[in-house]
Amino acid sequence: MSWYSILPPLVAIAIVFWRKEVIMALLLAVATSEFLLAISGEGNTLFYTFINTIERVVATASSPGNSRVILFSVLIGALLAYIRESGGVAATVNMLIGKGVAKSKRQVGFLTMFSGIAVFIESNLSVLTAGILSRGLFDKFKMSRARLAYIIDSTSAPVCILILLNGWGAYVLGLLSNYELEQSAVSILWGSVAYNFYAIIALLIVAYTIAFDKVHGPMKEAEQKLERLEVNVPTEADKGTKASFMLVPLLTLVVSMVGFMFWTGNGDIAAGSGSKSVLYATILSCVVAYFLLSASKLFSHHKLVEMGFKGMGELLPLVAIVLLSMTLGASLKELGTGVFVASLVGDYLPITLVVPMLFLTGAVISFTTGTSWGTFAILIPIGVPLIQALGLPPSLVLGAILGGGVFGDHCSPISDTSAVSAIASGCDLLTHVKTQMPYALVGGALTLVAYFLVSLAVL
Repeated sequence: MSWYSILPPLVAIAIVFWRKEVIMALLLAVATSEFLLAISGEGNTLFYTFINTIERVVATASSPGNSRVILFSVLIGALLAYIRESGGVAATVNMLIGKGVAKSKRQVGFLTMFSGIAVFIESNLSVLTAGILSRGLFDKFKMSRARLAYIIDSTSAPVCILILLNGWGAYVLGLLSNYELEQSAVSILWGSVAYNFYAIIALLIVAYTIAFDKVHGPMKEAEQKLERLEVNVPTEADKGTKASFMLVPLLTLVVSMVGFMFWTGNGDIAAGSGSKSVLYATILSCVVAYFLLSASKLFSHHKLVEMGFKGMGELLPLVAIVLLSMTLGASLKELGTGVFVASLVGDYLPITLVVPMLFLTGAVISFTTGTSWGTFAILIPIGVPLIQALGLPPSLVLGAILGGGVFGDHCSPISDTSAVSAIASGCDLLTHVKTQMPYALVGGALTLVAYFLVSLAVL
């Protein structure tokens, strides 16, 4: 691996902040990566860069797991359109306010956070459930969509990596099971929960912003900009019909997702396929929403079809970002970017700095590649030999790796998780990244200090 493997993500990040154009940034980053890969071959490098870039996108889209994510990202647009255009969102908002469940900004914030925590089975489902449920409430109380995106994004991944009775836990357990250690892989995994300081701190910061109704930095600017808008600005809560038009499809999404996780895991929910389950659940929810609205006699078949395709069309730019993010991740994996960054940990660090550096390295890999799961796959094979050679506490090392991956994902403008959070909340992707980053950086800084102090105490 060489230093130039870090160039593609740097190109992407530079263009994102310079031109504020994510799709162009991702395309050029993929092309840069493919150019570097083509240099080692023979023939016309520019020609092969062009061809290989196209083929990389095709190969990424044709992967079954990636195809499911792309399809679900498109179809969720239809579901959002059904529950919004039917008046289901407005009716649900009015019902929740009328029952006193959501009659203040604090109650709305905690309802959003707790709905994300409750659906810990799969991160995308957690984001979608909390986002769909709360969009109208945030509009009603003049809270920005950027704030909603932050709450659901900074709740879902930390909760999934702390509770672990899901696909995240099964994935990490599979990576750990390849090694012979004194403790069992399960006990190491569960022990990492107490040492996953970033996930814990991220949830505490979210709770702070809700409990004290305090936002800072770019998030505060977004809130102030919203407050300056006219009171009668149209929102999703302007008209209401029946709350069931929203709640029935949403309940179908959650319950069927859990059912499909059991089914795809042959009775073991932790072994279930997240990508299959979320796609199947989304399709079923769309079907239920369609028949529910059709049976009400308020909407014709042609109107519902038009409504669904309009909703899907609204999400196409973000779906393109999701696809290109996954494409860049696949290209960078072949280029060896993550392995190169991981190698920078070095062999001559003082033992008390190894764990903090693993956290930082995980953050850098996740930030530059846009994938926390890919970060786990790269760093766990590096962290386990360090455990064996230096006698480091296994759960402490694992907690630092897992937390670093989530931290980097929260800061990355090329993360597919950030794109899905933007989709669920109806927020611009760059606005979401810009407003969330200060909170993530504060959490990351506190986590780094915590790992250093713990390393001094136990090593």
